Amino acid sequence: MTRKKDKVRKSAKPNEALTRRDFLKGAGVAVSGGLLAGREAAVAGSPDEKAKVLGPEAVPMTLRINGKAQRLTLEPRVTLLDALRNHLDMTGAKNMCDRGTCGACTVILDGKAVYACSLLAIEAQGKEILTVEGLATGGRLHPVMTAFVEHDAHQCGFCTPGFVVAAKALLDKNPNPAPLDVEKGLGGNLCRCGVYVGVRQAALEAAKAPKGGKAHGKV
Repeated sequence: MTRKKDKVRKSAKPNEALTRRDFLKGAGVAVSGGLLAGREAAVAGSPDEKAKVLGPEAVPMTLRINGKAQRLTLEPRVTLLDALRNHLDMTGAKNMCDRGTCGACTVILDGKAVYACSLLAIEAQGKEILTVEGLATGGRLHPVMTAFVEHDAHQCGFCTPGFVVAAKALLDKNPNPAPLDVEKGLGGNLCRCGVYVGVRQAALEAAKAPKGGKAHGKV
């Protein structure tokens, strides 16, 4: 009986000899081998440098900006803001937040103030686009521009073009706004310098200017 028990114990010894350290060593080898195999597969499957990049090709489009037709060839993913600034050298609309929240890139599209950073250029085809560059005519400032100067409605000036365009859109829609109307109408534009009082006063002053789109003051 004693010999049989010894035989049983000896047959179980190999399993008992597998220590925690041996197990971890084996697992480490298995993981390392898998990582190396994956790396080799990734290198083998990577495209060469001459591979063609897939994506939308540039297409011809025509934008009517400040009364003039502008013919461009752009990728469909280009925003109206980038088309204005990078391809037409119209830098009045500013690229600030690029998320449609600050209003620095405001333009007027078919009479409505919109964020140019949130609109694709190709979507603006067939529409009338008015930028801050189109407000001054014949070297004369638009009444909104003059009012902004007179009421010191700017500080660093980065947000100013967007506010001017937004104020123009507001007054076109509501020629005789109340102070609350101005506050609400310009609510989509932000000024980090905090000149909101001057901006609102300028919009109210511009509303008193002679109607009919007459401009005054030199650029």
